[in-house]
Amino acid sequence: MPEQENILFHTALFKQVSPEQAGELIEYLNQGVYNRGDVIFRQGSTDHRMYLLESGRVKLIRESADRRVQLLSIHAPGEMLGEIPVFDPKGGPRTASALAMHDGTQVVWLEREVLFHWLDEHPKVAVDMLQVMAGRMRDNNERISDLVFMDVPARLAKTLINLASRFGEPIEAGVKVPHDLTQEELAQLVGSSRETVNKALMDFANRGWIARDGRSIVIYQPGMLIRRSRR
Repeated sequence: MPEQENILFHTALFKQVSPEQAGELIEYLNQGVYNRGDVIFRQGSTDHRMYLLESGRVKLIRESADRRVQLLSIHAPGEMLGEIPVFDPKGGPRTASALAMHDGTQVVWLEREVLFHWLDEHPKVAVDMLQVMAGRMRDNNERISDLVFMDVPARLAKTLINLASRFGEPIEAGVKVPHDLTQEELAQLVGSSRETVNKALMDFANRGWIARDGRSIVIYQPGMLIRRSRR
């Protein structure tokens, strides 16, 4: 499974160990393939699996009691998913649902007991995983601060820059960002209403900073978006 190993060896789970040591765990990996919209794990479920994304993209969403949906984050190949219940000492339920964004999205997963036994043998890996989780806590704290202190155009500019840094494709005119989100989902990611985000997008387009192209955005002037995100 050379392609799978190449991807997995770049994750926090494997980058500090040798191929031989990784092989001790790889034989316990379970693989799943999902199409667009398929649920990988569901909010409220009580399984104790940790997932690694091999290919495609996955979005994490949280649903309220009255069925409103909030898009929390988008994940790319090589990233961990669903680690909170694995490391929660009380084994609490999942706090969000994970949905595949592309047909043929591939993930692998490990049961908690297998992972913990392996971490006992390779404790350095646990430190790397803690660093990943700490980074996510920092991102969550920053997002909360942004919602309090930044206006919608600033949050939108910051979101576009973030998407460009992770998924952008250089083109002659600038950077094309295929975000694969509906207008409602993009608004959820920014933390505002669809109408307000569309108004800000139109303003950016009128200024010549971006252009909308279906579920992609072409960024002509990333520097202006960066400057707007800091106001």
